[in-house]
Amino acid sequence: MNIPNIFKVLYIGVFSGILLGLVLKLIESLTHVRVYTLLLNVDFIPFIGSIMWGETLEFIFHVLISICTAFIFVYLAHQFHIGDSNPKLFLLSFIICLPTFPLYFLLSSLAIKEVPVWNDWSALSYWVLAHLIYVCILPILYKKVY
Repeated sequence: MNIPNIFKVLYIGVFSGILLGLVLKLIESLTHVRVYTLLLNVDFIPFIGSIMWGETLEFIFHVLISICTAFIFVYLAHQFHIGDSNPKLFLLSFIICLPTFPLYFLLSSLAIKEVPVWNDWSALSYWVLAHLIYVCILPILYKKVY
């Protein structure tokens, strides 16, 4: 991957990660369901979790994960030569992001700080909705820059 492509992937990852975070922050501010808190939570990770990082650094961790997701998405889109097919791009994005839906249960179960419990179905619905927006934004951004 050359330098211009790296910047394109960084753009996709940063923009989509920020959008996901803002959607969940908006949902949390309107509903008081702590889905944004859950997204940023790292308190259960050994060594990392014992440090008080603050919201900004936790958000940066989230964006770094989004960048990794974008790299995987772009790499596979190029490997499978599906850049011209919107349905295939959306399917690829959905498949890559599919683990984020059940990740809700693991993250809510492992969290130490107050986050939604694993069987909070409204929180799960917000979580899935926000991640479906993320699923849609990846191929849209991909088509914009490639």
